[in-house]
Amino acid sequence: MPSSTPKLLLIGSDNPTTWIVYNRLIREFGLFDAIIENRVSRTALIKVRARKLGWRTVLGQLAFVTLIRPVISYQAAHRIRTICKRNDLEMRAPHSPVITRLININSTEAVSLISAKAPDIVIVNGTRILKKAVLKSTLGVFLNTHQGITPQYRGGHGAYWALFQNDPQHCGVTVHLVDEGIDTGNIVAQAPISPETSDNFVTYPFLQSAAALPLLVTAIQDIAKGTLATRAIQGATAVWYHPGAWQYIKGRWRGVR
Repeated sequence: MPSSTPKLLLIGSDNPTTWIVYNRLIREFGLFDAIIENRVSRTALIKVRARKLGWRTVLGQLAFVTLIRPVISYQAAHRIRTICKRNDLEMRAPHSPVITRLININSTEAVSLISAKAPDIVIVNGTRILKKAVLKSTLGVFLNTHQGITPQYRGGHGAYWALFQNDPQHCGVTVHLVDEGIDTGNIVAQAPISPETSDNFVTYPFLQSAAALPLLVTAIQDIAKGTLATRAIQGATAVWYHPGAWQYIKGRWRGVR
């Protein structure tokens, strides 16, 4: 059973939201181990997406990522700094000897490392889908911060798609348990976000991180006390990916940035 000071482990990819989560939890619970995996290569990701969605859809997504996202990222730089300052978010990787970097979180090396560390709680952020061997590598609870409201907005970019679908009541963030599905684990807590007119596709994840951190801290405390309550996902569900370039342009005409 977890103690009042649970042993934590973070597994994630090298991106700003991972470091936002890690830095905040260090403040709350003290320094703890992290395993950071390399990002999946764009080539490998394109091949997987093409098998699922078809080449026409994937080429549209690629056009968005290469032609549109750099422009809106440049436009969003000041807004991101404002969000981080307002919410005390630190998105830089700390210099720490307890951070281990691996190629793939599903590798045998990663499974052995997680097992050896024997954490009470594993915080997941931005990894590829975890395989059964990883989930069985420890008796600890796996918690994920998902940037969307489940079950309606599983997969990626849940806040953007909620706005695109004219569904602002489901524009938010979810903390949930991790299973072998894509954001299908039991829900721990959810919170809405309220984007401003200066927000866009690139800034939503920072608003979601700010909303998720109190939920995540409370969930860790509840696990330590043995009082964590969850609920199964129910109702309509869908998995979302990057928008295509034309989809984004159409949404932009409607005011969805």
